[in-house]
Amino acid sequence: MGVTQLRDVVYVVSVAGWSSAIRRYNATTHQRLTDIAIMGWCYPCDIASCELTSQLYVSDIRGCVWRVSSDAADIHRVYKQCWLPKSRPDRFRPWKLSITSSRLLVTPQGGRQLRQFDAAGGDELRRVDLPKNMLPRHAVESPIATFIVGHRNTQLAQYQVSEVSTEGQVLREFSGSLGGPVHIAVDRQGNIFVAIVADSDKRHILLLDAQLALRRVIIDERQLNNKQPFRLCYTDQSGQLLVCRHTGDFRDCGVAVFDVLRR
Repeated sequence: MGVTQLRDVVYVVSVAGWSSAIRRYNATTHQRLTDIAIMGWCYPCDIASCELTSQLYVSDIRGCVWRVSSDAADIHRVYKQCWLPKSRPDRFRPWKLSITSSRLLVTPQGGRQLRQFDAAGGDELRRVDLPKNMLPRHAVESPIATFIVGHRNTQLAQYQVSEVSTEGQVLREFSGSLGGPVHIAVDRQGNIFVAIVADSDKRHILLLDAQLALRRVIIDERQLNNKQPFRLCYTDQSGQLLVCRHTGDFRDCGVAVFDVLRR
């Protein structure tokens, strides 16, 4: 399940029931709007939106990214051979997405290389080779053009959040006592929201500052109604954090809205 907000509309994708549509909701009233039907996708993993292009982007486990205009007038399936190199076979599998300005950052499934694309034209801008001990779960670009990566450190057998340069160098990291950092969101000041999922004793959302220092638990298990946070979307204009959450059964999913502007 994935969630994003573009202007006054919230967009949700879900694998529950193998849905072939992007669900739309009014961001203020939460009223259900007309769905955007997507025929032919396989397994939608995540969704992101771009203010500058007015486009939605949905990662598909078959190895492509769907680009969909917010008014549903243009639906385009962007295969690997379009956005990724044509010269040799490429096993890069788009998994989780994030957008900063007009740059789309793709976190792979099972890989250690982030890839960044121009959200308008689809041109590849950058590849970031992560350290061999870093297995990413989600990554976002920071306001200073570094990358914040939630990952498992396979050498230490623990989860971390790290800031990585465009050359893949680890600049700083936060370990704390993390469960799995499954999704990350960043605001304009560089504050970082981290969705933590581990066993039943760790289901919360952390707030880190731009230096990866822990500020506090901003949303606890009680506020999450004992559900697992799975995807995050922060909107600077409203100061609201959208949280996809579930009970462990992906057929029982929902989106909660938290006002975190003054927390």
